[in-house]
Amino acid sequence: MTKIERLNAVLEQKEPDRAPVCLWYHFGNQHLSGEKYAEIVLDFFQYYDFDFLKLMNDYYYPMPEGFLEVKTGRDLLKLPRFEPERCDWKEQLKAIRIIGKALQNQAYFIDTVFDPWQSLQRNVCGEHLPYLVKEYPKELTKALNIVAENLIVYCKKAIQNGAKGIFMSVLASKEHVDRKIFLSFVKPAAQKVFSAIKDLAPMNVAHIHGERIFFEDVLDFPVPILSWEDRLPKNPSLEEMKKRFPGVVMGGIDNTLVTRHTPAFIKRNVEEGIQMGGKTRFILANGCSIPSWIDSRVLKMIVETARKPVV
Repeated sequence: MTKIERLNAVLEQKEPDRAPVCLWYHFGNQHLSGEKYAEIVLDFFQYYDFDFLKLMNDYYYPMPEGFLEVKTGRDLLKLPRFEPERCDWKEQLKAIRIIGKALQNQAYFIDTVFDPWQSLQRNVCGEHLPYLVKEYPKELTKALNIVAENLIVYCKKAIQNGAKGIFMSVLASKEHVDRKIFLSFVKPAAQKVFSAIKDLAPMNVAHIHGERIFFEDVLDFPVPILSWEDRLPKNPSLEEMKKRFPGVVMGGIDNTLVTRHTPAFIKRNVEEGIQMGGKTRFILANGCSIPSWIDSRVLKMIVETARKPVV
């Protein structure tokens, strides 16, 4: 099978010749142009020969003009709608256009975004978010909706320029957020983005970030693929999730163990992941981003192991 045929078989819930494989890490390219980033990731994709490319997006959600922090209800109401081509995201869109042309008819690629809650948490509101959710819930809800609308515009542009899906990281775990906050604030905003793009691309992915995920609460996300750190002991396994989620599961490789362990150990971990994923509805991948300083020979070995799955 070709790379595209292999992915299509999985998405159509047919049995491929083997599970597609892809891994990713943060390149730390936020100081570079989109053209340079495209060059880096295309080289990364071709060197390791993945079945598809999952782009990272290290260009942050833009701060409102004139602000270094958003810390009051009044500040939240000043978050604007904006054109993605007029902020740092324009560099990611440049890269997407270049990659789309380079991989056309050869392989699929998907782009990464962070859910509206994380977009505020990562820099815009930062340390003030726990205070804002308690003291200004109405204003925060309005702000999350604005962020969601900006993300929708960006995601649509990414798909129009060649991305076959959007990989959105969602904070839906006890490790990172209280469940009541997730249900009241995080989930509605994430759901808004997923719903707006659900019919636009075949590979939209909900990445459920963290340990002790609220897996019962994410099963209704309108996406064909779920990703999470399935190898963590306090998270559901691939087998457990396949019983509850009708779509494709993505995981199998413990991202916390791909460094500071021997190649033999990592190879066994990958083989176990392949067995747990099964023959259908499964994409072999890291549960979350792997360290960028992983030994390149080990990363090559992971891909080679995926090509010779355990019978």
